[in-house]
Amino acid sequence: MNKPFWRLSLFLAAWLAITPATAFQSPWLGKGKTLAATGTVQLAFSPEDDATGLIVRAIGEARQQILVQAFSFTSRDIAAALLAAKRRGIDVRLIADREQMEKTDRGKVREMAAGGIPTLIDASHAAAHNKVMVIDARTPGATVVTGSFNFTYAAQTKNAENVLILRGNLPLADAYRANWRHHRDHAFPYRP
Repeated sequence: MNKPFWRLSLFLAAWLAITPATAFQSPWLGKGKTLAATGTVQLAFSPEDDATGLIVRAIGEARQQILVQAFSFTSRDIAAALLAAKRRGIDVRLIADREQMEKTDRGKVREMAAGGIPTLIDASHAAAHNKVMVIDARTPGATVVTGSFNFTYAAQTKNAENVLILRGNLPLADAYRANWRHHRDHAFPYRP
């Protein structure tokens, strides 16, 4: 290791040791709150791990509601799992990125809407880049699915991506639910 980098590393380590944790809180995440680490964390890294399968299993565990924010959405397996959840009586709702939805003919947004899933388009940002599912937010089974993983075939088979399934942290699920609702409020209904 060269000396300037080594000195910088020591400086950063010392700075991190004396800097209060509150300095790292984002004013956007949960309105600046730090949430306790509770529950479980399940993770996958694609293309090596079956991230799609992990997401599909989480969808299958839903008992009441699934709130989805999708940037790019072309995965047949994830779409089929969401439609199956809708058919078994789960309240499934989708917010999709406008540009990505219009850009690809292989997208699943139209299929979701045709399957009776209330579908909104978020056009208020350069990219509605969230890849999130909030499952049963206000229950003991509260689950958040997040990470870099787009709900696409390429994310599973070609890209280096990550997905986290965070279960049993009600304040975290509530923060993601509130964020979903914030984007819902400025999105508009999908019209085929």
